[in-house]
Amino acid sequence: MNQKQKKIVLALCGIAVLSLIAAGLYLACGRKSLQKNNPQTDKQVQTKQQENEPQATKNPYEGMVKSEFTGKYIKPSVAKKRPYAIMINNIEYAFRNQKGTSKADIIYEALAEGGITRMMAVYEDVSKVKKIGSVRSARHYYVQFAKEWDAIFCHFGHTKYAVSKIKKLGTNNLSGLSAIGGVVYARDLSIRAPHNVFTNGKKMKKGAKKLGYSLTRNSEAMAKHFNFANEDTEPANGKTAKSVTIPFSNYSTCKMKYSAKSKTYKKYEYGQKHMDTYYKKQLAFKNVIIQLVSESNIDHNGYQTMKLGNTSGKGYYYSDGKRISITWKRVETTNEMAYYDEFGNVLTINPGKTYIAVYPKNRQNLIK
Repeated sequence: MNQKQKKIVLALCGIAVLSLIAAGLYLACGRKSLQKNNPQTDKQVQTKQQENEPQATKNPYEGMVKSEFTGKYIKPSVAKKRPYAIMINNIEYAFRNQKGTSKADIIYEALAEGGITRMMAVYEDVSKVKKIGSVRSARHYYVQFAKEWDAIFCHFGHTKYAVSKIKKLGTNNLSGLSAIGGVVYARDLSIRAPHNVFTNGKKMKKGAKKLGYSLTRNSEAMAKHFNFANEDTEPANGKTAKSVTIPFSNYSTCKMKYSAKSKTYKKYEYGQKHMDTYYKKQLAFKNVIIQLVSESNIDHNGYQTMKLGNTSGKGYYYSDGKRISITWKRVETTNEMAYYDEFGNVLTINPGKTYIAVYPKNRQNLIK
């Protein structure tokens, strides 16, 4: 190779090297340009990847507490409110005009006199209930039930036995026959007396406030009664119970029919649906308890009395179409009252509303 050819080869090599350098610079600049124009930076890509990863499910009950009355989650502000227990007229005429009862968390029913029953509706938060009644007179065993919940007891009328029990237990009460009556109660003139006395949550709260009663709940003053399951749980080893018939008398028979759709027992009485005529809802309960008691006449008027002091007894618990046998124990001197399962543990019931029939044990064979 002569001198001229060597120069040509060197020139070609130089051109090749320069071409490679130029190509490298071009690619480098292009990459930078792409990175500059692409909105998805490394940080954004990482964020997008994180967004696509499965997220922890937010607790829907965060910041809420379990109700001591229904076992359902409620606002802490509601859990601080003091409950109210109100006497409800349940003769057939009044039954057709009952109002506000579907808003109660717990309902008690027991014999009064002459074969009629009276109910006591217990409200954890009565403030938004617009009409309740009709309201009737107190019986002393209902005073005892109200005391178990440290509830403000509301009634229009009373027996001497009820007055005595109110004084003995120191039960805060709103009596329609006292000076506070005009503040709390009013008559509905479209309904005949004495079955036309009604009230509402605002009036009850106003009356309690005027009398200086505490409106703040004291859970330590409440009896235990039962525990609540964390979720709907069928009673273990329960017998099938798609309906319950509770014949208080020839005049008044309560029937509960289980609805698989709502998983509640729907209440019937006087051969018809037991309705809240204000809110237009049939009374329905997740839990039904029958508390068997020793019951008898207390005087010639036929007023009833029950052994509820320091005593115990048997009963039944119904939920989810099943029934189990239970026991109960009550100590009035220390305001203790609880239901127990067959193993002696405090009864665990399902979250929801509860109906309690306090029923003569000498008639338990009539329960079906």
